[in-house]
Amino acid sequence: MITVMGASGNTGRRISEQLLQQREKIRALGRSAEKLAGLESNGAEVLTGNATDAAFLTSAFRGADAVYTLLPPDPQSPDLRQKWDQEGEAIVKAIRDSGVRYVVFLSSVGADLPEGTGPIAGLHAQEERLRKSPDVSVLILRPASFFENFYAILGLIKHQGINGGAVAPDLSIPMIATRDIADVAARALKARDWAGFVVRELLGARDLTFAGATRIIGAQIGKPDLQYVQFPYADFAASLVQTGISQNVAGLYAEMARAFNERKIKSREGRRAENTTPTRFEDFAEALARAYEVA
Repeated sequence: MITVMGASGNTGRRISEQLLQQREKIRALGRSAEKLAGLESNGAEVLTGNATDAAFLTSAFRGADAVYTLLPPDPQSPDLRQKWDQEGEAIVKAIRDSGVRYVVFLSSVGADLPEGTGPIAGLHAQEERLRKSPDVSVLILRPASFFENFYAILGLIKHQGINGGAVAPDLSIPMIATRDIADVAARALKARDWAGFVVRELLGARDLTFAGATRIIGAQIGKPDLQYVQFPYADFAASLVQTGISQNVAGLYAEMARAFNERKIKSREGRRAENTTPTRFEDFAEALARAYEVA
C-alpha cells in the first residue's frame, strides 16, 4: 500500500495513476471526493480530510509501505507560513504515530535556505522537521520552477498582450514539468531503495529565461512578437492581489522573485544527468496554447 497526499493535484494525481497502472495498491488523499472520483473508479482507496488533522493523516498513513507528502498550495491563505507549519507538524506526527518507514516529500530548489525565499522557506522548515524523524527513510525532492506556473499568466497575455512578472527577463533558471517530478516520485515510492535522509534536485530538461519561455509561448499561440515585461516587486504583488491571491501570499511570491534575481535560489548540485528530466518546454507549450484558446 502506498499513500499519496494531494492526489487530485498535478503531482499526486499522476503518481497515483502511474502506480495504479503498475497494480500497486493506492490510498489517495484529498479534500474533495469529487476530484478523486476518477482514481477511485480505477481502483484507488479514497480518503478525504484536512491536512492539519493529524488523526486523519495517521489513519491514512497506517499500514502504508510508503507515503508521498506535500504542503498543499493555498493562494488565498491569510498566513501561508502558519498554515504550512500546522500541516507540516500534523504530517510529522502522523508519520511517527502510524509507523510508516518511507516518506517522499515535495520540496523545492532553494529549500536549503531558512529565510528570504518567500514560500520556499516554509518548505525548508518542513525538511527540518522530517530530518529529525527517527527510524524513517526520507527522500526530499527539490524540483525547479514548475512549467505549470505559466497557466496563471494566460489571461494577462490574452487581455494585455504581454507576459510579465518580477523575475528578471534574462535570468536563466531551471524549469520542470510536474509530470517529470511525479514520475521520479512514483518510481521511488515503489522501489523504496534509499536509506536515511536523502535530498535530490530535479532541474528539468534545461535552464530557461522568462524572456525565452515567452518567445516559445508566443510562437505556439500565434504571437511571435510577445514580450516579457519585468514588474517592480510592489506592482507584481499588487497585480497578484487583483487576481484573488491574498496579500500574504502575494508578498511571499514577490520575496521569492527577489531571491531568484539575487541568485539566492539556485541549484546546489549543478546540472547532471541524474537531475535532468525529459520534458521540454517546447512540448509543454503545446498544452499552454490549447489552454490559451479558452482562457
